[in-house]
Amino acid sequence: MTTTAGTATLPLYPGDRPAHCPFDPPDVYSGARGKPGLLRVRLWNDTTSWVVTRYDDVRTALADPRLSADMYRPGMPMIRPGSEAVTGQATGFVRMDDPEHARLRRMVVKDFTAKRVQAMQPRVQAVVDEALDALTSHDRAADLVHDFALPVSSAVVCLLLGVPYEDHRFFQEQTAIVNSLTSSTEEAGAARSALLDHLRQLVAHKEHTPADDLISRLLAEQVAEGSLSHEELVVMIRMMLSTGHETVGNTIALGALALLLHPNQLRQLRDTDDPAVAEGAVEEILRYTSVVENPMIRVAAEDVVIGGQLVRAGEGLFISLLTGNRDPGFTVDPDTLDIHRDAREHLTFGRGTHQCPAQHLARLEIRLALSSLLRKVPTLRLAVPFERVRFKERASIYGLRELPVAW
Repeated sequence: MTTTAGTATLPLYPGDRPAHCPFDPPDVYSGARGKPGLLRVRLWNDTTSWVVTRYDDVRTALADPRLSADMYRPGMPMIRPGSEAVTGQATGFVRMDDPEHARLRRMVVKDFTAKRVQAMQPRVQAVVDEALDALTSHDRAADLVHDFALPVSSAVVCLLLGVPYEDHRFFQEQTAIVNSLTSSTEEAGAARSALLDHLRQLVAHKEHTPADDLISRLLAEQVAEGSLSHEELVVMIRMMLSTGHETVGNTIALGALALLLHPNQLRQLRDTDDPAVAEGAVEEILRYTSVVENPMIRVAAEDVVIGGQLVRAGEGLFISLLTGNRDPGFTVDPDTLDIHRDAREHLTFGRGTHQCPAQHLARLEIRLALSSLLRKVPTLRLAVPFERVRFKERASIYGLRELPVAW
């Protein structure tokens, strides 16, 4: 949608989260839930878009095939300068529509089944234990983001894909630039190119020296058979590598902070031997933190009504998972963290054909990381006042810049 004279007063997207509780959705999104239709917003480039905020509407929008995820479809809203840097670069199957999306997704889903992930538990636990040993080697103080949460998520995704772990800092740095809403077109494009170039070299190496990992399997089963090109493989690996460490790492860190701010619930999780409590706590933390926010972008391929609002073909939508997860129509007292809540129907992994294929692995990582952390470091506490904790206010994947802790 193009801005007209009457749109200058529309709220700017993305909105700011409330300073008193950076876990919560922007007030303008929460307020929109009680009004008819959808929230109309303006973007940085003087275009407008819709924001979907109610739980039921989010579920509907995520599953509606008339709402396209195709990054190159006309009308797809651009969230910041630099979004256009993807033009000419493939974006991975999460930003595609069927049948191409389904064709590529089918190639990896078997690596993320519940059975496969359960078999990975000893290896994931070993990664967590190694990270905890490194964390507690500090002088009883550390940054939980860079000394634990991101190392765990990076190590697991590197292990699964077959990416050397020594490369993880490079991937984290480049991914942070790509995901930052303040990156320029040139900066975002350069970071994407650097990631792709590095992975092209890795894929070429794996082709000659295969191992027991996802890249080698895809080379042998898909590339060799002509079902997948080398460049499609490179883009697929970049997508899984970037999203795998960012989403899980940020959820672990935010989940730890949320528990530190709710010491009674922290103690209940730390002291329980009941796996159902730990599993329920993970679902609630996923609901409460909802780190995937701005990447849920769609454009209407044809006229469609969402939440009573007519969205015309070519108009864009931002689907707010966080605001949907905080809808009182979904759960009672939604802005309160409650690890005993039944939060299994949360929206954090999406819904429909684009639902996150790695959700079982993400749950396992978060559960083992947080449970092991609280037991290994039972006196864990914030090392700074909460008001000094810095959040990533302008990033596609929400999280913390750092989390100073002591014990």
